[in-house]
Amino acid sequence: MSKLIQILLLLVLILVIGGVVFLATWDMPPPAAPVERVIPNERFGG
Repeated sequence: MSKLIQILLLLVLILVIGGVVFLATWDMPPPAAPVERVIPNERFGG
C-alpha cells in the first residue's frame, strides 16, 4: 500500500510541476477589444 501512495504522490507532483511550467511559459494573448466604462461624477465626490 505504501508503494501505491508513493506513486500517486509522484504523479500529483509531476502534474503540479507541469502546470506551473505551462502557466509560466504560456504566451497568452492580450484582450483584443478595449474596455470602456462610464463612471458617474457622483463617485468622485462632486
